[in-house]
Amino acid sequence: MTRVLVLYYSSYGHVRALAEAEAEGARSVPGTHVDLRRVPETLLADIRQKAGFAADETPAATPADLEDYDAIIFGTPTLFGMMAGQMKSFLDQAGGLWARNALVGKVAAVFASTGSQHGGHEATLLSTQIPLQHFGMLIAGMPYTFAGQKTGEEIVGGAPYGAGTIAGADGSRTPSETDLAGAHFQGAHVARIAARLSGVDWQEEAA
Repeated sequence: MTRVLVLYYSSYGHVRALAEAEAEGARSVPGTHVDLRRVPETLLADIRQKAGFAADETPAATPADLEDYDAIIFGTPTLFGMMAGQMKSFLDQAGGLWARNALVGKVAAVFASTGSQHGGHEATLLSTQIPLQHFGMLIAGMPYTFAGQKTGEEIVGGAPYGAGTIAGADGSRTPSETDLAGAHFQGAHVARIAARLSGVDWQEEAA
């Protein structure tokens, strides 16, 4: 079985909805086992409640869990043009995996939710990929074979760098059918790549 982890942080539910679509897409590829997990919250419960954050009972992951998967799909909201601090904190705790080259050769992908079309959507997708490349992961985007990202008939999230949605300034816009289809597509795309690469001994490349 190819093992895929969809790992996300979500405040108001937009990223979680995309994460569920990513997981469904990955599960559509035969021979794929998929786990859906969130990164731990760093905010106090009363702050989350005052901000109106959505409740989320999805099990939390630990950095050590990442080693168990062939592919990891990371989802984050955009905060000031980059990934959420909760996701960055989680990745910062994975130094032990980096030191052992434990993630080298694993497939990685990113999806994001952003308040506006020009509020850092592509910047977040691209900058979130940077630490993943430091881990030696192989980045999969959302190629133009997903034709939905080329439409000019509606507001759509996502880019060749990953799936996404535009939440609106007040968070009232939910992911559209096109946004969810893009996430589903990306999940399947990642699972297929991981299946092709599984069994490759990347440690043999070490010089």
